Amino acid sequence: MADKKGRGLLMVYCDVPQDVEDEFNRWYDEEHIPERLSIPGVLNAARYAALDGGPKYLACYELTSPETWHSPEWQRWLTDPTEWSRRMSPSVVATTYIRNLYRLIYPGEVGLATAQAGMAPLMLVGRMSVPADLDAQFNQAYNKERLPQCYSVPGYIRGRRFEATMGEPKYTTIHEMESPRVPESREWSDWTTAVTPVWSERVRPHMVHTEGSPGIYQRISPA
Repeated sequence: MADKKGRGLLMVYCDVPQDVEDEFNRWYDEEHIPERLSIPGVLNAARYAALDGGPKYLACYELTSPETWHSPEWQRWLTDPTEWSRRMSPSVVATTYIRNLYRLIYPGEVGLATAQAGMAPLMLVGRMSVPADLDAQFNQAYNKERLPQCYSVPGYIRGRRFEATMGEPKYTTIHEMESPRVPESREWSDWTTAVTPVWSERVRPHMVHTEGSPGIYQRISPA
């Protein structure tokens, strides 16, 4: 089976005016996503809409590596877009437009189960930064104290962490979940309030979420 997840991720967030929303969604689903999936190194893609947080729309592209975005095949679509793309690209119509490219930093390897997994039905996405002098403690505490506890939450699929190679803030965490019931559950609430030594006392007070983060996103395409 071909891999569906790798070491790269492109996340495109946007808000669009209501009067172009229907056509914008058709363009994304009928033209743009199929174009990107034809590019070598693009392993999978899906679109999501925010249930909480924002911006409203998120397009998520799973990549072999972040270098996929810099490939001649991808750049050709950027420099020579179709007529529909010239009118409906989020860089043209969006009132909010965020395009971030990431490299996987946790886990260290893409295991077989992850590599062959499809796009999650629901994602809770955190976009955050910490002071540079806390980077090492932040990553250690997140990887060793914070994320392992998530797997005790019913309906939690997996967690991955990425560092931006393009865009801000520096870090993002992708929590994949089975349904909106998971982030509403008592078990998830217990996880968010759990106290651990380094994370709670040294790191969390200095971590800053960007506007709209954390966001809860439900997959809208493919349905």
